[in-house]
Amino acid sequence: MKKALFDNYTLGFRKPEKYVFKAKKGLDEEVVKQISGHKNEPDWMRHLRLQSLAIYRKRALPPWALELGDASFDDIYYYVKPIDHKADSWSQLPDEIRDTYDKIGIPQAEKKFLSGVSVQYESEVVYKSIQSMLAKKGVIFLDMDSGLKEYPDIIRQYFGTVVSPSDNKFAALNTSVWSGGSFVYVPPRVSIELPLQAYFRINSERMGQFERTLIIAEEGSFVHYVEGCSAPMYSTSSLHSAVVEIIVKKGARVRYSTIQNWSTNVYNLVTKRARVEEEGVMEWVDANLGSRFTMKYPSVYLVGRKARGDILSLAYAGRGQHQDAGAKAVHLAPETTSHIISKSVSRNGGRTSYRGLVAIPRGATAAKSHVVCDALIMDRSSRSDTYPIMRIEAHDAGVEHEATVSKIGEEQLFYLKSRGISGAQAQSMIVNGFIEPVVKELPLEYAVEMNRLIQLYIEGSVG
Repeated sequence: MKKALFDNYTLGFRKPEKYVFKAKKGLDEEVVKQISGHKNEPDWMRHLRLQSLAIYRKRALPPWALELGDASFDDIYYYVKPIDHKADSWSQLPDEIRDTYDKIGIPQAEKKFLSGVSVQYESEVVYKSIQSMLAKKGVIFLDMDSGLKEYPDIIRQYFGTVVSPSDNKFAALNTSVWSGGSFVYVPPRVSIELPLQAYFRINSERMGQFERTLIIAEEGSFVHYVEGCSAPMYSTSSLHSAVVEIIVKKGARVRYSTIQNWSTNVYNLVTKRARVEEEGVMEWVDANLGSRFTMKYPSVYLVGRKARGDILSLAYAGRGQHQDAGAKAVHLAPETTSHIISKSVSRNGGRTSYRGLVAIPRGATAAKSHVVCDALIMDRSSRSDTYPIMRIEAHDAGVEHEATVSKIGEEQLFYLKSRGISGAQAQSMIVNGFIEPVVKELPLEYAVEMNRLIQLYIEGSVG
């Protein structure tokens, strides 16, 4: 009998549920006020939360989100506070939280190849660090709650300017109940050579996690931000609905890499968007392996001349999973360019979808966009769909779109097996070759981990 795809999900362990405060189940004005009260927020943020709750209630679900009909959002706990204060060192964390991140490997990663680390457990960031030399250069790397307290004017200036509460139902939800996340500010002409990393962990059953991330890269600066995530396996559903806003100033460059590895009981509904000014560069590297249902479309709004957006997207779906991923590029200035590469793999009845948008209005003269969508379907019970939208109004735009759907060939498998390679190893080699354009853009340590995860999932599904 074949194992389920995520039988080898090594991050599905759980710890005893401990907290200093847990809101009641479900969402109403009382819960929103409790969240704001626990954080001692200014009046403008509390009012924004309540306004966003009203928007959330009025907005309908996207018409393609049929799987959300199985989710019961009234059964979710929207705020769980695990500890009173952030720790200044790993040793200060409670044993169960420290052991969780030891198993994931975050402390070791911090020592070897990161400029800073932020880790969120349930609804709050519990630990954060940054190299002292970066702090001396004026780099800010805080959780969003601390950012709101220490830099209220900057937060108020940019919060909700790239993703407003009225943008979509889940942006409104996040704005009403957000907690944790990251605030990154990079001063002009400062380059951060090693990545900053955030890791998000859900532990409680029926948990909702709603981090908010804001990154501001000033003129001529560079930062690479990496995020990872995981959760225990439960028979009940959990919800993750984040918002990421990025402002790329003139000549700046931001790379945002994600390895999304939620357990298969998590609904992952995320809005990620960057605003890119003149000659700025935004790079999304987005890898989606886990969750029951993912809706995520990293976007670039190219508002300055010669701004560029590159989006690399990977989706891997197994039994009981639907990865609805893609990308959006909106060209709002002349000589802007976008490059989108989407790779998807579906097997054991899994479903992947590419949902994309390229928009070039009349004023965006000499804009160029290149979109590539490649799908690998590994058996007859799996499915892949492509839903591209092109809105081209500029007469001199250069737009290319290509898409392929393929299956693993019997000749390939036979050749590899004839060389003494097992069926599972052969399939993982073919898949790793297929997704290589995305994986090679990850930092070396994360690329190795991605290939290892793919191998585990393949072997678990065919063993």
